[in-house]
Amino acid sequence: MQTRFVLIQPSHAGNVGAVARAMKVMGFDDLVLVAPRWSNVLRREEAIQRASGALDVLRQARIVATLDEALVGMEHLCATAMTPRDFGPPTRTPREHFEMLLKKELEAQSHQAQEADLALNVVRPQSVAFLFGPERYGMANEDVYRCHVALSIPANPDFGSLNLAAAVQVIAYEWRLALGGFAPAAAPAPVQEPMLADAAQVAGMLAHWEQALTALGFLDPAAPKKLMPRLQQLFNRAQLHREEIHILRGVAKAMIEAAQAKR
Repeated sequence: MQTRFVLIQPSHAGNVGAVARAMKVMGFDDLVLVAPRWSNVLRREEAIQRASGALDVLRQARIVATLDEALVGMEHLCATAMTPRDFGPPTRTPREHFEMLLKKELEAQSHQAQEADLALNVVRPQSVAFLFGPERYGMANEDVYRCHVALSIPANPDFGSLNLAAAVQVIAYEWRLALGGFAPAAAPAPVQEPMLADAAQVAGMLAHWEQALTALGFLDPAAPKKLMPRLQQLFNRAQLHREEIHILRGVAKAMIEAAQAKR
């Protein structure tokens, strides 16, 4: 579906920039501002800074004088209202409403559902607009009344006032999630697993270490006790790779050379 975000009379340039960023992160770019406080809001420094790189969304955003102009071509209208109205469209959470909306869309893809819809004269929306009111007052009742649903984001009942850009981010995320998210990035080429050392390589490394530990005086060949069997068990648990065998043999070689240098 075509998706549009509509900000009604936004008063803070920084919020407009942050909204552009929130939209771009979720893959949306159709932004319309209705009678903003600043006529040059899309070019103001605060908006540009808060956009954090989403300058393409700002560049193609449109400013219009009326809500009617902002909604041209939009079929399904979603108000955002933290407080349910006594009169007007039903109030639902974004996730609840999006599941209902897209369930209808999926049902419409089946031939039988299409035939049933023709009989019932049901038309599926092809475009959705999300409307957000002024930062200080929220949406006016008359603007909410013209919408098909009022989306209410679950929040702390004692402190349910969301920043404009934060509200846009939540709605954009929920809508993107409902649409199926993003296609996963191409899987990286499989990494070649290193080969485990075989028994002969482990035995050769242990013999090298026995020689090195003897040279250092750490191992007494006359009374070796269980040092080498214990090292055998330790390295078996480690499941050494062939490259690691080379490293450990290099360590053993360095120990022997160090012991010889002291003589």
